[in-house]
Amino acid sequence: MNPSLLVVEDDEVMCKTIAEVFEKKGLRVLSAKNGEDAIIYLTREIIDLALIDFRLPGMNGLTLLKAIKEMDDGIMVIVMTAYPEVKMAISAMKAGAYDYINKPFELEELKLLIDKALEIQKMKFDILRLQRIKCEEDYFGEMIGTGSVFNELKGFILKVAKAPKTPILIQGESGVGKELVANAIHQNSDRAGKPFLKVNCSAIPDTLLEAELFGYEKGAFTDAKQSRKGLFELSDGGTLFLDEIGDMKPHIQPKILRVIEYQNFRKIGGNRDIQVDVRIITATNRDLKTMVEKGLFREDLYYRLKVMTINVPPLRERREDIIHIVDALIKNYNKLFGKNIKGLSDDAMSLLYNYPWPGNIRELKNVIERACILSGSDIILPSHLPEELRNTEKKNLKGAEINRDLKSLQDVERNHIIRILGEVEGNKSSAAKILGISRLTLREKMKKYGIEESA
Repeated sequence: MNPSLLVVEDDEVMCKTIAEVFEKKGLRVLSAKNGEDAIIYLTREIIDLALIDFRLPGMNGLTLLKAIKEMDDGIMVIVMTAYPEVKMAISAMKAGAYDYINKPFELEELKLLIDKALEIQKMKFDILRLQRIKCEEDYFGEMIGTGSVFNELKGFILKVAKAPKTPILIQGESGVGKELVANAIHQNSDRAGKPFLKVNCSAIPDTLLEAELFGYEKGAFTDAKQSRKGLFELSDGGTLFLDEIGDMKPHIQPKILRVIEYQNFRKIGGNRDIQVDVRIITATNRDLKTMVEKGLFREDLYYRLKVMTINVPPLRERREDIIHIVDALIKNYNKLFGKNIKGLSDDAMSLLYNYPWPGNIRELKNVIERACILSGSDIILPSHLPEELRNTEKKNLKGAEINRDLKSLQDVERNHIIRILGEVEGNKSSAAKILGISRLTLREKMKKYGIEESA
């Protein structure tokens, strides 16, 4: 999408001249006669550069400049003035103007000024985009997505991360990324930089799990040749993640409750309490409430764990994120396998979007790894995908929200943005809020997908 220029000038002849000149240079030019009309444009359009007259009817140029910077600080503003006074120029620059130009001016002079402003604007935009991406990587690791469901999850993670010791229960189907959520909570908390240890309660035999968690003293049992610290002690100051807590046997559960309540425990064979400062995060794909009713899980521990609960949505409920997850996976596998795969064909993308993903992100990761290995070109085709995906459209998938009219996930995201813009009558600020993204991100996506400002 071409850069957009908003000209705010009450001289119609000058507006028309400027528009003709810069439209020939490929810019999309909008014109407003006063500040009030300009504000309306700013709420409805994505503006890259504003050229405003200092002397306007009603709202003056300085007031308009401040309003523009408050609405979107990424917009480059050039002020035109017929009064070459130093004070006015200084006021404009202090208010955030990129530069100013004195009337009358040569069009070539204005061209150079606008070209330079757009070049700097693009550089700022690229830097902000990279900072945003880096921020997501720093704080959310391999968690990827831009959809409203995913953004809501991230927002909740940031909130609960600030509670220093409150236990957190993460619930969700197998493969949704519960461990990634736990890690994101730790990294966004004051405990970041301290230990983040994890244990899968279903992967360790019952006889060893207690020793793994609490440690043991020398001679506590036959093979205890020396004392050993457990995970609770090793994670002191940090976070301990107990995955698949629903598989923990009842005889260990009271000891977990004690650590949560009193922040202390005893090693196996020990005779003294060890005090620790540990944030406990647990996760399960089982229905703990039903397990409590059946006597398979302690009720007091259940209610202590669920003080703060995070429900991680399955992949089928956040299909708009599939394209971003796939892009990231392909980049990783390109490095791993020494390939240069650019993406998927439209038909292959459609299969990914229509599939219900019972194994969630873990299954998607396996599918893309397999496809990258099988692909002999730079495009992944339907033939590179497992048979169950290729047969998706032949099955009657109950509960799967399938839209067969969409050809690719890029189309899904593009059409979703267009639909939201239509619902808010083109108001870009409102659209960004509904989509759960910033105006900067919305501008980036509109440019990426070639969405016209009138959409």
